[in-house]
Amino acid sequence: MSKITHAATRAAFGTAIDGVLKYVSRDRKEHMMKLVDLSEKFLGDTFRQQTYDGARNLILEDGKWMQFIDRALSELDPHVLKTTALNLGFEAGFAGFKKTRELSEKLDTNIPWIILMDPTSACNLHCTGCWAAEYGNKLNLTFEDMDSIITQGKELGIYFYMMTGGEPLVRRKDIIRLCEKHSDCAFHAFTNATLIDEELCREMQRVGNLSLSISLEGFEEVNDGRRGQGIYKKVLDAMDLLKAHGLIFGTSICYTRNNVDVVSSDEFLDLIIEKGCRFTWYFHYMPVGNDAATELLPTREQREYMYHRVREIRAKEGGKPIFAMDFQNDGGYVGGCIAGGRFYCHINPNGDMEPCVFIHYSDANIHNNTLLECFQQPIFRAYRRGQPFNENHLRPCPMLENPECLKAMVEETGARSTDLQSPESAEHLCEKCMPYAKDWKDKADELWENRKSRG
Repeated sequence: MSKITHAATRAAFGTAIDGVLKYVSRDRKEHMMKLVDLSEKFLGDTFRQQTYDGARNLILEDGKWMQFIDRALSELDPHVLKTTALNLGFEAGFAGFKKTRELSEKLDTNIPWIILMDPTSACNLHCTGCWAAEYGNKLNLTFEDMDSIITQGKELGIYFYMMTGGEPLVRRKDIIRLCEKHSDCAFHAFTNATLIDEELCREMQRVGNLSLSISLEGFEEVNDGRRGQGIYKKVLDAMDLLKAHGLIFGTSICYTRNNVDVVSSDEFLDLIIEKGCRFTWYFHYMPVGNDAATELLPTREQREYMYHRVREIRAKEGGKPIFAMDFQNDGGYVGGCIAGGRFYCHINPNGDMEPCVFIHYSDANIHNNTLLECFQQPIFRAYRRGQPFNENHLRPCPMLENPECLKAMVEETGARSTDLQSPESAEHLCEKCMPYAKDWKDKADELWENRKSRG
């Protein structure tokens, strides 16, 4: 697409979005339908016809999800909404996604839709089970490093950048600078929320293209048991600030054997919804690191419960007015493992390009290689050849559910451990996952067959 055509299409989307923001009731629905029509005209067969039809039906039904959208349109800052719709919707989700898929085919290389990067390994907390603790507390990507990643990424069609860590908001000034310089990109930070204040909220309102996922592991006793005394109250106060400023945020929840029931309970969900959360990410605990607490791995029964529970939360009838995602159990919607650059990858604070935020093996570094060269490193190519690692997408991961796959890829490619404190061999990591993988297999296969039989 030429720059002129791109600019004209973005302007057309902007006009359509203005119509949605300006009008209410029936007029708002009419403008939303025009937005779907425009998306279909621009994207064509990038998505299946039922995707567009499903969006139209959602608007016409006036059910739970339309009410969810109406509430967001009424409560969120208009500049934040429009910027998010243009950057995350048009640039990343439409134009960018289309370009990355085309390049992936042309180059026979996984080109991700999202890049996760760690601005810093520094953190003001030390939470049990956090992979970031592996890297130590002294590594940083400079502003210039991150700027180069984004500049190169945009050339490849990548317009969505997530910040992990460490605690990314330790680098809040540089993150805001990136939001300003790359005002056509969407940025998202996973944060413990303890550094959120009035000043940051005003800056987020101003730039409009930064959203947050707040780490929360349950109510006060459970959360503070993992994160430290007083953190729960700080998180709730931060949510109040973000809601008051009309900003987009949700929760990032690591579910373990100890907190599954709490973090999926009606009481907990009602609390975070009332506080202004629009979404909640559920991440299955991963036993990464030589000192990982394998006793925190959910049981087979708990994982099955989460499979059903997240679908209850999302259901059109009943459920909750919040969008819930399960990083492991939603593999069926994305065709299995999305790492290794298929949809996303991770850059640690040392600059190592890793297949996944949980898979710390690499042979490419942004200080020595271009972004494209990093995507073409041997272990990423092995991911591309191996995906999906299992036809049962409830067993998507080459580490957790198919540990023999990760072990083989690391051995084949010679990728090194990127853990700079206590390097962990793939054999050691995968050995820890084998009992879990074996225990989950039969139940996962049963759930997958039932899903297929329902169509």
